Amino acid sequence: MTAPAPTSRAPQDPATAAPPAAAAIPRTTTLWARSRGFLAALGVLLAGGVTLAALSSDGHHGRLDPRSPDPYGSRAVSELLGQQGVTTRVVTTAREAAAATGPRTTLLVTDPDTLDATRRRTLRDAADLSGGRTVLLAPTAASLAELAPAVRAHPYSDHRALDPDCALPAARAAGRATTGDGPRYSTDAAAATACYPDAGRATLLVLPAPAKGGDTVLVGSEDILLNRTLAEEGNASLALQLLGTRPELVWYLPGPADQLAPDDPDAPEDKNLLDLVPSGWTWALLQLFVAATLAALWRGRRLGPLVTEDLPVAIRASETTEGRARLYRRAGARDRAATVLRTASRERLAALVGVPATQAHEPATLLPAVTARLTADRTTDPATLLFGTTPSDDAALVALADHLDALEREVRTS
Repeated sequence: MTAPAPTSRAPQDPATAAPPAAAAIPRTTTLWARSRGFLAALGVLLAGGVTLAALSSDGHHGRLDPRSPDPYGSRAVSELLGQQGVTTRVVTTAREAAAATGPRTTLLVTDPDTLDATRRRTLRDAADLSGGRTVLLAPTAASLAELAPAVRAHPYSDHRALDPDCALPAARAAGRATTGDGPRYSTDAAAATACYPDAGRATLLVLPAPAKGGDTVLVGSEDILLNRTLAEEGNASLALQLLGTRPELVWYLPGPADQLAPDDPDAPEDKNLLDLVPSGWTWALLQLFVAATLAALWRGRRLGPLVTEDLPVAIRASETTEGRARLYRRAGARDRAATVLRTASRERLAALVGVPATQAHEPATLLPAVTARLTADRTTDPATLLFGTTPSDDAALVALADHLDALEREVRTS
């Protein structure tokens, strides 16, 4: 009987040993065989990501950004202002914008409607006290209540290019401009200057601020700042004169943290993680989940019967026994090892004492036949050896194997 955890390895017969060439597969070939599936999947994902990015990209990247050369960017007007000695500084929060205002600055708010009420009031207070110029780009009724309470916004119309029709020097010098692609404004303030009117309502409105020398300019359209329309009509001249009156220009592009905070009644409800995933990616994630589930089922379930194959080399039975014993020892599976030892002993003893193989594991049939072959002075109980409990440690397991061996030898020689 072979012990389940031997400490030495039997020497291998050179005639049956595996040829050296069987283990001489190059390491690189093995790595490639194992990783090519993963690399192929990664390549497909990268190609799909690049394709989706190319399909989803458009000319709106960096909209109204003075650093963007895209058609909807504003780099052209920023460079023209730089040639006139005006420095442009980009900020993304209302706090930065308010702190940067002063008598030597022009503050441009590119999207006032996306700000919450608190940030609008912050900008309004800073503009009233700064003595500089504040330019609001296409504000509607949603933001005028805090930024310019004396002004009313009216719906758009079809007239895009309009004549100045006012005494404002900047408008008269620029001439006709495309300020009509946005809301119209009206006010009861006597000191206001209304330019580029459409049906009596201005598309450019200048309001003097309480601080000396300061003012607020409302422009109904962003076209005068966009790269794609800057060269149309008098847009370039009007933009340069509105934004170039001070040596410093603070270009406020509201960042995500400044857009419609929860204290604004127009702010959207809080969104969870799934709400932030674009609709197209939801279907993609669902498809990936289904594919992963199918792959798990494919890898976890055999789709056909087991197929037996001959080993490519001859392996000694002792090596198989030693390998299985090491696995049992590594897993601490003394119960499984003891069961294997007792099962094999019962089957061999049944053949020796004439018990049918089908009854080899029935104590009532096997034990009387085995006991009849044993001497009366035995110190170990056959019932405990053949049908006992699991050994408590490795030493007890080895002792069980030795006792079973001795029991078989005694029965065989009796």
